[in-house]
Amino acid sequence: MSITTAIAVYFVLWWVVLFAVLPWGVRSQEESGEVVPGTDPGAPTFPALWRKLMWTTISSGIMFVLGALLFRYQIVTLESLARWLGVPW
Repeated sequence: MSITTAIAVYFVLWWVVLFAVLPWGVRSQEESGEVVPGTDPGAPTFPALWRKLMWTTISSGIMFVLGALLFRYQIVTLESLARWLGVPW
């Protein structure tokens, strides 16, 4: 895998993980009982974005390294994936 491909794969993986992590632990203003006048009641009170960015980076890094190792040592190949999914190769 070239460096350019690795960066592109990590970039896409990072964004997918970020959108999966964003809703974790979010409480709306309405749920916490602190609605600021002029804002939407569903707006988050404390989104904790830096913590979510940190966990996104750590978890996507671990998933990328595992995927790269599986690809590098040919533990999982395109042929084996096609066989597992029942796609004719």
